Amino acid sequence: MIKKRPKYHQIIEGAIEVIAQNGFHASQVSKIAKKANVADGTIYLYFKNKEDILISVFREKMAYFVEESAKAIDMKESASDKLAEFIRLHYTLLSESPYLAIVTQLELRQSKPELRYEINNVLKDYLNIIDSIINQGMEEGNIREGVNPKLIRQMVFGAIDETVTTWVMEAQRYSLVEQAEDVHQLLVHGLFTN
Repeated sequence: MIKKRPKYHQIIEGAIEVIAQNGFHASQVSKIAKKANVADGTIYLYFKNKEDILISVFREKMAYFVEESAKAIDMKESASDKLAEFIRLHYTLLSESPYLAIVTQLELRQSKPELRYEINNVLKDYLNIIDSIINQGMEEGNIREGVNPKLIRQMVFGAIDETVTTWVMEAQRYSLVEQAEDVHQLLVHGLFTN
């Protein structure tokens, strides 16, 4: 299969760096090819166009994250512990790949409606993990009754997403991973003590 070939992965990794450094619109295919150490024409053996490269970057990296998250949270018992692990892993993976963080938080958001549709399709498996944690929390009786699960998912996703975006915008000058526990506590216990 084409995705198992080394050049495919070289192009994905090269694209992440080029897009993070130059922005999607200023990232020519020739720059991506040069960074990936392949000929310009080789790119078109694997991808239809630059947009296809961007979607493939997101699809590949999100699939990896979903796989790693599923394994990590499977080792936790309670929904709260699973949520804590999910947040920690999300922050860890993006901290370890700052270029990927820039691409996911900034460059993917400036895309055309067709690209956003593709991105939303890729996000489904990620959101399904959040849904599974919420459902378990409801079954355990640890989430307030009567709260719409979709609203809870939006709040969880929004909190994680916004903290990463802020970290990227602040030029990654502080530890994102160190925020994981505070974000978890705010989501689980809320803002007020009474």
